[in-house]
Amino acid sequence: MPANRSPTPLSAPATRHLPEAPTGTRPLSRGAGASAHRHDNPQFIYARAGVVTVTTEAGVWLAFPGRGLWVPAGIAHEHRAFGAADLRLVGIPPSDAPSGHGPAPAIITVDPLLRELVLALTAEPDDGGPERARLLAVLLDRLRRAPRLAGQYVPAARDPRLAAACRILLDDPSEQAGLAELGARVGAGERTLSRLFARELGMGFPRWRATLRLHHALILLAEGLPVTTVAHRCGWSSSSAFIDAYRRAFGHTPGAARRHGWPR
Repeated sequence: MPANRSPTPLSAPATRHLPEAPTGTRPLSRGAGASAHRHDNPQFIYARAGVVTVTTEAGVWLAFPGRGLWVPAGIAHEHRAFGAADLRLVGIPPSDAPSGHGPAPAIITVDPLLRELVLALTAEPDDGGPERARLLAVLLDRLRRAPRLAGQYVPAARDPRLAAACRILLDDPSEQAGLAELGARVGAGERTLSRLFARELGMGFPRWRATLRLHHALILLAEGLPVTTVAHRCGWSSSSAFIDAYRRAFGHTPGAARRHGWPR
């Protein structure tokens, strides 16, 4: 797989069982990561620098500065770095797991306080002392309060016709084909594909494609590609159209993110 190709959702993975989700720092070089595994307790994944994809059978999520990922207990997942990534992992004791996050992974907004709590907790080994216990308690309280960002992942298709249509765009996010053309290429009608997108993926085709393109753009930016190149490879008609879409999604421009240390 090319280093900057968008990841594919897991399919019948050979999953390792790691009973306890670790807490600590994992510096990852470009393309490095961890194969499919699961834990018996939840885990919070955050990238202080770089972009890390977290892939499950349900889809692909991204962790990067400003966004973290809650992974529930028992969920098979793998992760992979784009750009040099500073990955931070927080294993959550089952008895302390915040309620309300649900049975599926969730994108969590990481504000400055939550960020510093994650960095502090992962910087030192667990000494079992009262100071660390208090730090974890505050972190868990912030996780309970942190906003969840619905729909900010690329969901995976199950129906073979829908999966084939999605595969075309996963292989080339700049592909401009509409539903009718994609349907003709995979042997399904336009209305059938439209219904499958809504029923299986919980969103219409335009939103799914826009989400995929933004995810791929984050990966390419983390790999150091120029904004103009990223816009072209991800299917935007111009750099300005890409910058506008990026700003609406993340609240700042790609250039601002890089000036503050990519990605912001």
